[in-house]
Amino acid sequence: MAKTVRIGCGAGFWGDTPEGPAQLVRSGGIDYLVLDYLAEITMSILARMKAKRSDLGYATDFVGMVAAPLAKEIAERGVRVVTNAGGINPEACRDALQKAFDDAGVALKVAVVRGDDLSESIDRLRARDVREMFNGRPLPEKLASVSAYLGAFPIARALDEGADIVLTGRVTDSALALGPLIHEFGWGATDYDRLAAGSLAGHVLECGTQATGGIFTDWREVEGWDRMGFPVAECHEDGSFVLTKPDGTGGLVSPMTVAEQIVYEIGDPAAYVLPDVVCDFSDVRLSQAGRNRVRVQGVRGRAPTSTYKVSATFADGYRASVTMMIAGHEAVAKAKAVGSAILSRARRLMAEAGFADFTETSVEVLGAESTYGAAGRASDAREVILKIAVRHNDKDALKVFAREIYPAATAMAQGLTGFAGGRPDPQPVIRLFSFLVDKANVPVEVEIGGRRVSVPVPAGTPDREEAVSNTASPSDPLPKGETVTVPLLAIAHGRSGDKGDIANIGILARRPEYLPAIRGALTAEAVRDYFAHIVTGRVERFEWPGLHGFNFMLHGGLGGGGIASLRHDPQGKTYAQMLLDMTVDIPVAWLDSDASLAKWSKSQNRQEEYA
Repeated sequence: MAKTVRIGCGAGFWGDTPEGPAQLVRSGGIDYLVLDYLAEITMSILARMKAKRSDLGYATDFVGMVAAPLAKEIAERGVRVVTNAGGINPEACRDALQKAFDDAGVALKVAVVRGDDLSESIDRLRARDVREMFNGRPLPEKLASVSAYLGAFPIARALDEGADIVLTGRVTDSALALGPLIHEFGWGATDYDRLAAGSLAGHVLECGTQATGGIFTDWREVEGWDRMGFPVAECHEDGSFVLTKPDGTGGLVSPMTVAEQIVYEIGDPAAYVLPDVVCDFSDVRLSQAGRNRVRVQGVRGRAPTSTYKVSATFADGYRASVTMMIAGHEAVAKAKAVGSAILSRARRLMAEAGFADFTETSVEVLGAESTYGAAGRASDAREVILKIAVRHNDKDALKVFAREIYPAATAMAQGLTGFAGGRPDPQPVIRLFSFLVDKANVPVEVEIGGRRVSVPVPAGTPDREEAVSNTASPSDPLPKGETVTVPLLAIAHGRSGDKGDIANIGILARRPEYLPAIRGALTAEAVRDYFAHIVTGRVERFEWPGLHGFNFMLHGGLGGGGIASLRHDPQGKTYAQMLLDMTVDIPVAWLDSDASLAKWSKSQNRQEEYA
């Protein structure tokens, strides 16, 4: 029988439920448990933790909520664990793990992957005039964290050396699954198609329940949110895999749920650059292989580049934000007036105290669809949430702002209530600085059992500008005749995500024949105009023929992104939902073959009559 390796992902972020790893260890029938805890902002948080205490700087949830309570079961079932919980202090995490295993009376070998932390190399990088890869800016004066995204071969080497637990710092999220596959199947550095396919398995797994029906566009089709099943990939030597979940759990595994996870946080699907391989996901094929089972195949790969991507974080002033509810007649107008007045009052008092103006402000009226810009339709809402956020280089200036919020309760609009969280404390603004570094300058090693093993990393090919796939591919024209207007949601589904200050939106046709209508309506220019109120840069459109859809990259679309953004949605989580509300014209003839379209057509007509 052909060998199958079963990998389950029990955590998609630091803070995910401990039920995930327990579910997979006890009922997933897995060979490997992978846990993804890190994001750019997480790295800066871990850096602050380590600065305060030398024994911190790692994802403590892994030790206290996963490894300690499951140690005996992990050992008894022979499950091997791969996780990036080491953060910026994997040695401290290893020591805490060893104590937990000693207390549980189990002997599990822990390996640590080193090389990602480049904080000792800051002066050398500055001497080389390192520049930000997206905007060309110089390296900031002080950095909170500097981490290279390592690949999967060091993880595979740790498993080769007999590790039961592989602990890493910053690696690409997909490497957590690719490493075990390299180890199990003996894939080499030039097995590009297989490496790309294994990377896609890791990409689908990395966000946990997002692949098993979580945050699915057609949410009503998903049952059991309270007991969601975590994803399991059944992987084969040729690189193909079947995604599933443990029996008896909630969720849904279908080509549509898996496709939405594939498009999540991707750029050009034909050139997804990872340390071990440049992946081409453009012709990936999905098929239902049984109840809650989806087969994934058709991935290609080519030689990797000669550099690692490095993500550094740095402090850039302070921020503060507050929310409050405003109800009654003209609630939207009152909220806007209150927001303006609070900022005006704070500015006046700050100036009197000798402070400069805010460096940035943000006022959003939630419930009035202000995030939709010109496409908003709720200007007459009678109950809204006013959110005010500000940024300043001096935290004492923000204390003035915090002090002058509450007077609005007696001095401004009637119907104002529900101040959330008391006076806001100033919080540091953390920004991302991304750049490239030669792999040859980043030595990587594995430590296990007191031994240090150097891991050679293939040099890769010189970096080059990858060909993009955003030109329109041949397609059948729309049927001629009368048309009807429907929301994009009627013929498409999608998901959005973030990479720094770039938002991505993947839009996928519900049927292949709907693709021409989507292609005609969703040009890069049309999407840029739709999001003109929040996007400051260009919009790129990439064809995704295998999934019958498109991926859009909205540069400068997140107000700085992550914790640097003052917006209520700093990660673009709502952007796909917003775009799916855009209207498109489709042939009336399609209504005869798809009853659901008739429903959407009637709904749209009612909205137009109301307007």
